[in-house]
Amino acid sequence: MSNKCGLIAIVGRPNVGKSTVLNQILKQKISITSRKPQTTRYQIIGIHTDGDSQIIFVDTPGWQISPKNRLNRLMNREVKQALSDVDLVLMLCDSRQWTLGDEKIATLVHESGVPAILALNKIDLLNNKNSLLPTIAKISENYSNFSEFIPVCAQTVSGVEALLEFIMFSLPERPFIFPKGQVTDRPERFLCGEIIREKTMNYLGDELPYTTTVVIDDFEELENITNIIATIWVGRDSQKPIVIGKNGSLLKRIASDSRSDIEELLQRKVFMKVWVKTKRGWLDSTEAMKTIGLLD
Repeated sequence: MSNKCGLIAIVGRPNVGKSTVLNQILKQKISITSRKPQTTRYQIIGIHTDGDSQIIFVDTPGWQISPKNRLNRLMNREVKQALSDVDLVLMLCDSRQWTLGDEKIATLVHESGVPAILALNKIDLLNNKNSLLPTIAKISENYSNFSEFIPVCAQTVSGVEALLEFIMFSLPERPFIFPKGQVTDRPERFLCGEIIREKTMNYLGDELPYTTTVVIDDFEELENITNIIATIWVGRDSQKPIVIGKNGSLLKRIASDSRSDIEELLQRKVFMKVWVKTKRGWLDSTEAMKTIGLLD
């Protein structure tokens, strides 16, 4: 029997559960999650291999309707690039509301000409499931390349198996691109930086997370331990004390929780130092975008 293999772009507006769905399918956390929008900033590849089928998911940032800075514009570029290189698009939306942002993304998907599936997430929070029918009918009429509509709940995994089965059925015949057992193309250094950024976002207030990022300054793998030095960038000097906390308490919590998750990821002991540094104007800086990997 021939192998099947395909690239699937996961798109949607911020905070609709794209990364959660990917992590549930892979049964491993490779894409960070947060209740705050704009958590994903990069394309993250997740690889699911089962028998003679391999699905290569491309998790993308949430689409920014009104990009405020260069970071936001580059995040939108990541989405557009993903749509040009895949066999199938998996769009996620919040089943409780179809917004202007959803319309914009559905239009992008339609214009790409790529076959698409719409997963209506957070179905557990919808009181009347029949209320989805008019929305589905409207989308089906306006966007002809959406061939399947699947209600899901990423948190409870409800509907995720049906979603996975349909994607596997849709894969083209093609040799595997990645070896069996590989779950992402991202190096451990990148994944560790994302874990620290996730903890930073979760511990900070509503606005500050969007002006911070994490840079791994040193990643040294020794025989029995991995040494990591990381820096959290903030945009202004006044933000540093907020990230550090009273007597360094918040920074210690970020570092401690990050280290626990990183040790689980790497399956080894980790020694880690985390610093906070002011990097004025980094959100619009070409140099900064190169440093964090959004520009070559």
